[in-house]
Amino acid sequence: MIVENVLPESYAEMLKVWENSVRATHDFITEEDIEFFKPIIIEQAFPAVTLRCVNNESGSIQGFVGIHNSKVEMLFILNEARGQGVGKVLLQYAIEQLGATKVDVNEQNPQAVGFYEHMGFKIVSRSPLDDMGKPFPILHMTL
Repeated sequence: MIVENVLPESYAEMLKVWENSVRATHDFITEEDIEFFKPIIIEQAFPAVTLRCVNNESGSIQGFVGIHNSKVEMLFILNEARGQGVGKVLLQYAIEQLGATKVDVNEQNPQAVGFYEHMGFKIVSRSPLDDMGKPFPILHMTL
């Protein structure tokens, strides 16, 4: 798997990967929440982070990671590509090449919490609300 840079022209495809991943792994997020977050992600979140992706053989994005100030701000994998090592490759790249040492994870997403723990992250604190003030508890993790 090759980790590649992301261009703004890929934001629309990445948003589809984000939505596909969220629908598969974040069953606590409502349809209204998804619609609320979509414009924020494409207009504010993507441009604010260093983005890298992994594509399949036909060039379609299978997953992406976004890093800012040593923190994994986003790591989303297409549901159909989960379990194939895409997330591990992206996270290892983020740690080794982009200096990632921290991540915030939705407490209600135990698969993600387990993945980060497996990759060496430890829970250091908890917040009852997410960054948008929504009632999605966040676990703050560090290497």
